[in-house]
Amino acid sequence: MESPELNFTLAYIVFSLCFVFTPNEFRTAGLTIQNLFSSWLGSEDVGFTQYHIRRTSITVLVHSALPLGYYMGMCIAAPEKNLGYIHQVRDSWRAFLLLSLFLQLASWTLVIYWSRRHWHNHPMSRALQAHVQPPHSNWGAVATSINTEFRRIDKFATGAPGARVIVTDSWVVKVTTYHVYMALQSDCHVTVTESRQHQLSPDSVSPAQILTLRVESINPAVRSFDIRLNSTEYAELREKLHAPIRNSANVVIHQTISELFLETFRAQVDLNQPYTLPSGQEMEPCIGCMQVPANTKLVSLCHTEGAENECQQCFCRPMWCLSCLGRWFASRQDQQRPETWLSSRVPCPTCRARFCILDVCVVR
Repeated sequence: MESPELNFTLAYIVFSLCFVFTPNEFRTAGLTIQNLFSSWLGSEDVGFTQYHIRRTSITVLVHSALPLGYYMGMCIAAPEKNLGYIHQVRDSWRAFLLLSLFLQLASWTLVIYWSRRHWHNHPMSRALQAHVQPPHSNWGAVATSINTEFRRIDKFATGAPGARVIVTDSWVVKVTTYHVYMALQSDCHVTVTESRQHQLSPDSVSPAQILTLRVESINPAVRSFDIRLNSTEYAELREKLHAPIRNSANVVIHQTISELFLETFRAQVDLNQPYTLPSGQEMEPCIGCMQVPANTKLVSLCHTEGAENECQQCFCRPMWCLSCLGRWFASRQDQQRPETWLSSRVPCPTCRARFCILDVCVVR
C-alpha cells in the first residue's frame, strides 16, 4: 500500500524543483514569481532595475520558505505523526523545523538589510555603484540609464527567464534567478570560451550549438560573468555588441544555412555589374533596417529566352541594403532545398517584379 507521506514527499520535491527552475509548463500556468507577485513587482519595461531588485528579493523569501512549506504540508499529509505538536515529534523532525525557521528568518533579515536606505545595500545596487562615473553622479542615474535603454525596441534579448541575456546600446546584462550581472560595453571585452553541440533542440530539427561567452570588464569593481546563447543568435549579438569579441583556440562557430547563403549572396552580387546612381539622386536609408543607406538596385540583366519564370524589370529606386535584400531572398526559398536557392527567382519586396541573384546590382 502506498504511503501518503511518501507520495506527498515526492510530489513536493517535484513541485519545488519545477517552481525554482520553472519549466515551460509552469510558466504557461502562471506558477512563477513574476506572475504571482506581479502587482508588487510592477512593470519591467517601466523600471528595469527597480523591478529586478524587488524580484530577486521576493525570490529569496519564497524559495527559502519551501522547506517550511514541506513541514506544514506534512502536518496535513501525515496527521498520525502529530507534527503540529513540537514537544511530541521526533528529534529529526524538530531539527528540520528549526532549520526551516532559521532559514526563513535569515532570508527576512537579509532582505530587510538590502532594503535599507532605499535598497542601497542590495547586490544589484552595489553593482550599479561600480559604474558610477561621469556623466552619472550616483547609482540612481546609472539605473535610469539602463531603464531608458531597456525600453528601446532595438535591444538584443535572448534566453530563458532564469538566464536571460540583454544587450542594449551601452550595456551587457545577464539576468539570473538571484542576481543581475551588468557590464558597460565601453569597458568590457567578450571572449568565446566554449562551444557545445546538442543533437536535440525543441525549436529545430537540426543540432543546436550553444556558445559560452565570457564578459570581462576593465573596471576591477565589476565581476566577470558568462553568457550562453545559440550559435544562430551569434550574428545578431555581434551586430549589437560594440565591445570586441575574441575567439578562444579550437572554438568553431557554426553558421546557419541562411548566414552561409548571405555570404554567398554578397559575393555573387559583387561580381555583378554595378549601378551608377543618377546625378542629383541621394541614397536614402534602407526601409528594411533603417540603419544603413539603401545600396542595391534591381536591374534586369538576366536574359533567359523561353524561361517560364523569366525575370521582370523593376522600376523601384534603391530602397534596400544588400543584407536586407539577401535575407528577403533567403526567406522566400524552400527551406528544405537549399541547393536551389541561388538559381531561383523571388518577387521584389516593393513592387513584386520577379528577379534572380544576377539582377541585384550594388549602387556606386
